[in-house]
Amino acid sequence: MIKKHQIYKHDKWNMMTVEVQGKYIILREISDQWGEETHTFLSRPALMKWANDRFPKVDFVDREEEWNEIMAAFKLV
Repeated sequence: MIKKHQIYKHDKWNMMTVEVQGKYIILREISDQWGEETHTFLSRPALMKWANDRFPKVDFVDREEEWNEIMAAFKLV
């Protein structure tokens, strides 16, 4: 069974989704600058470490609510 989670979606070119496929967690990041990137994780802690590295809190100084929403979406995976 595949379970799909949407982390964020700004438009059809800037979005991030996560699919849980058995023991694999597959993250797809689509951006208008970089195209599509796919990352595969074997555990939720590995996914959360990547998320914390990808979205450091210091980059969201005046947008803490946005950072909290993104991290909450990752925690629901």
